Parts: sequence; structure tokens; C-alpha cells
Amino acid sequence: LASVVGYAGSGKSAMLGVAREAWEREGYTVRGAALSGIAAENLEGGSGIQSRTIASLEHAWGQGREQLGPRDVLVVDEAGMIGSRQMERVLSQARDAGAKVVMVGDPEQLQAIEAGAAFRSVTERHGAAEITEIRRQREDWQRDATRALATGRTGEAIHAYDGKGMVHAADTREQARSELVHGWDRARQAEPGKTRIILTHTNAEVQSLNGEARDRLRASGDLGDDVTVKAERGERQFATGDRIMFLRNERSMGVKNGTLATIERVSPEGMAVQLDDGRSVAFDTTDYAHVDHGYAATFHKSQGVTVDRAHILATPGMDRHSAYVGMSRHRDDVQLHYGRDDFADQRQLVRALSRDRSKDMASDYAVPERDQARAFADRREIRFPELARQMVEKVRAKTRGMFDGFRPKPAAERPMSPERSAADRPLPPSQAKAIERYARAGADIGRMLEKGLPVLAHQEQAWAKAGDALDQIRAYAARDLASALARDPKLIEQAARGNTSGAAKAMETERQVRIDPEKRAGRFVEQWQTMKEERAGMERAGNHEGAEKLAKRMEGIAGGLHRDPQLESVLQRRAPELALSMERSRSIGQELAQSVAIERDRDRGMSR
Repeated sequence: LASVVGYAGSGKSAMLGVAREAWEREGYTVRGAALSGIAAENLEGGSGIQSRTIASLEHAWGQGREQLGPRDVLVVDEAGMIGSRQMERVLSQARDAGAKVVMVGDPEQLQAIEAGAAFRSVTERHGAAEITEIRRQREDWQRDATRALATGRTGEAIHAYDGKGMVHAADTREQARSELVHGWDRARQAEPGKTRIILTHTNAEVQSLNGEARDRLRASGDLGDDVTVKAERGERQFATGDRIMFLRNERSMGVKNGTLATIERVSPEGMAVQLDDGRSVAFDTTDYAHVDHGYAATFHKSQGVTVDRAHILATPGMDRHSAYVGMSRHRDDVQLHYGRDDFADQRQLVRALSRDRSKDMASDYAVPERDQARAFADRREIRFPELARQMVEKVRAKTRGMFDGFRPKPAAERPMSPERSAADRPLPPSQAKAIERYARAGADIGRMLEKGLPVLAHQEQAWAKAGDALDQIRAYAARDLASALARDPKLIEQAARGNTSGAAKAMETERQVRIDPEKRAGRFVEQWQTMKEERAGMERAGNHEGAEKLAKRMEGIAGGLHRDPQLESVLQRRAPELALSMERSRSIGQELAQSVAIERDRDRGMSR
């Protein structure tokens, strides 16, 4: 099993085309599957992998046909839209056959219609390769906007498009719809060779937009005479020149749910059309009536589609997932329209289009009772990101040690003698796996930060869950490992690759420091002296701003010592090592803070 998470428009299909060539050179058979027919068609067109819907694959498997084997690679595209039960059936089939499965998708795009978030859960537990470079949009600022949409910063993307005049407010939704279709028609006539699509949230709104689009075409003389056809969704008026969309897969015709075409001939009994891939198809409506006008579509129909220009009508049912999909379909530009009867102003629009409706898994809550509130908060984005940000910043900057995490520890936990140290015992497989998972999540976060990209929600959740798993093996294990990795960042990549022995030993060292006041004091003295030297070096180099920041940090650390009375007591005895002469009326923390203030005043005097 392998997973690939890629932003919208990052070239996932092109990547799969290269992978297909490599697999086939090695003698593997590569097959593709997707939830919807149009997604399967797009996968096949973009990668050359012969693809079909998951439902049709399951049907064939049930009849004993097209069985997978150990030399098969099954590529599952748009995996984020697949429900848990269906995903389980596909993975079980591949497991029993000894086949390889490669799942490709984006957990931030449209969520599964059925229950669960299987793809997100798999990537959190087992990791994924990530593609973060946007290729679809031609302008740099638009690629940045897509990256913002992909990382939950919908407001930032909307403001970027608004700054370029691409967000349009009208008094009512009806007026917004009319202005959208007017802009669509004007662009259609000005650039007939460009591809375009109108997108919105509901089928009812799609029907209204289709009707207005046809009115514009009729006014410009681009449609023939209307013919009434009994379609699956009711009677429709179709004409020569109309755009239609197929709404059901039909292998005999070579069409999928979402395939687009232009009518060449139409009668009440049937029609002949040219598909967008150039093929011609004719059919009787008594045999196939699952067609409708194809100027507008819902966001669910559009995932995986690429066009030159997109026109979006925003309505209250949207969320950040549909906004992300809708506003990332285009190469050249997207026009976003809304009515003030739906959204009073742009602030309300941003709020609605920023709503997170990620689906949950039962396993998201499979934690000890004491952590259930935390798990619920994490899943609903009532997060505790400060610790995660501190940890990844440590990793990124490769700084050494922090002391503000020290707290009095339970009396039940006693320091272990060196001969009984966990570092000297073989590492249990469950602990080794938990360390590897934690390090892999930290490495993923570190890579995002190195590229200057925001940490994705699923990455932060994976890191938090890995920490919870460690804490279930041993209390405070995640805190100890975070400290160990921050002190020696080389351990992150080692542990992420499965070599966890070094991380385990360093983790045990941090545990000893955490529970033994003497060791904590030794660590504190060492780090305090290092910070003093760093600060002095900054002052000598003329970096007064950096020296001031470090001084404030040192004052904060000194001020927090009262929260650890054991450490405070030991440090009081070791005051000479800190170049302090203790006064009876002051605590060790006050003395340290005072020493920082004295050095600051002295340095300021010298700089004058």
C-alpha cells in the first residue's frame, strides 16, 4: 500500500503516467479505479492507465472476472471521496490477491459521500508522499491562492482574487446569477477556443444556470430549434448546438457520469452528439435518457476537471472543501459571484466558505477515556497547536533544549538506576513502531516548513495522534521524544526510516532528566550558560535586536522556575555555577532574572 497526497492541480495524473511506465517496464499490470466515471476517465486520459469505476470493478470481482494478482498495481484516484466500507472491500481484495494498491487524492477536497474518511485515516497512520507544487494555474499569485485553499486559508485566497477584480457581489442571488451568465457569455464569444465551466452547489441551482445560459445562446443565434425530450430528470428542451452532460455510465456508448458533449442532431426519440474527446455517439432516448444541459455543474461533478476559465455562484451550502475544488479548476482565471441576500458582505462569504466539514472515523475517538475530550477537540479543530508549533520550530531551527516545559512530576514515577534503564533493554515492537510514526509525522511537518508552506491539518493531526499513541505506551513519552528530537534533529530522519534505537536512547535520557531534579538542574545550568554566551556574541556582533529577544526569553525561563520547586531547590545550591551570589530575600528565579537585567544595562552602556 502506498499513498500520494497532492494539492489540486499539482500534476498527480502526470506523475502517475511516469509511474505507470516504470511499473510496466518491470512487468507489472497497472489498472486504475475511481469512485465516479468521469474521475476514472480523467485518470485514464491523464496517465494512460486503463481505468474504470470502483463499482464496476467490484461487480466484475463478484462474478469471478478481472481478478487481481501479485503482479498487479491498482491505482485508486480521488481516494478522499471513497467511503470506509468501499475502501475496505477494495483493500481486502488486493490484500488477498497480493497486489499493490496506490491511493492518490487530497483529504482537503470533497469529502466522501458515504460514511468515514478512509483515505485521511490511512495517510495519517501510514504516511504519504506529498506533491505541493501547483502546476495548473499559470499565474504565480493564483498558484499561491490554490495553496492557501489547500491548507484551509480560504479567506486569504478569496481576498487575493478580490484584489484582482474576480469576486463580484450583487444585491440578490438572482442578480448574481444573471451577472455570472452575462460574464460567461461575453467570455465565450470573445474566446471561443477556450474551455469554461459554471459551478455551483446544488442541482436546482445548476438547472437555473443552465436555463439562463441557453437563453444567452439563443439570443446570439447559436442554438437550433428546441425539441422536447423526455429525459430521466423530466422533460427538457434540447436543440442543435446545445451542450449536454451524460449522467450515467454506459460502457456500450463509451460515456461516463459527467461526460460532456455538443448536440449535432436531436429529435424527441434520440440524438447524435460529438463528445469532447472528438468521438461521435448516437442513441435513442428510450434506451438512454440520462442526459441534461451541460453548461453548469455541481462541485462534485467537477473534481478532477481542468478548464481555462471557471465561473462560480456561491451559495450558503458551500464549505471550504467545495470552495477549494471550485476555485482550483481553472488555468487562467475564476470569477466568483454571490448575492447579498445569501451573504451580507464578503466577511460572511469568507466565513461560510471556510467551514470545515471533514468527516470523522470511529478510530479518531479510540483513545483512553481521559483523552476523549482532547480527541474530540482535535477532530473539530478546537486544537492545541502551540506544542506542535513549538516542536516543529525546534526541528526547523535545530535549536537545542527548552526548559519552560518542566513541571513537577508525579511522585509515583521514580528515577531508574542506570542498570535498569530502558535504554539498556530491547525496544518493544509497539514502542519502536510508535517512535517511527511520531518521527515520520515530525519529518513531514519539518519538510513543509522548510519549503515555507503551512502545515496541513491532516499532518498536524497525524503528529498529535502519534504522540497520543506514545503516551498510551508510557506516560509523558511524547514529551520526552519531542525533547530528544529537538536536541538532536538528525534522529528524526533516522527514526522515520525505521532506525529507532538512537531516538529511544535519547528519549530515555530525556525521561531521566525530566524525573530527576539533579539531572534537570545540570541540563538547566548547561543551557543557561550556552544562552549567556550566545547573547554576549550577539551583542559583540552588533545584533542588539537578537540579543534583546534572547534576554527576554531567558527572563521568561527564570520567571517560570517557581513552578518546579524541586529544580528551584537544586539550582539554589548550584548558584555559584550560574555566577550568582544569592540574597536571602530572593529566589533563584529572581536572581537569574536580575542578572539578565544587569547584563542588559551593562551592554547598553557599552553600546553608547
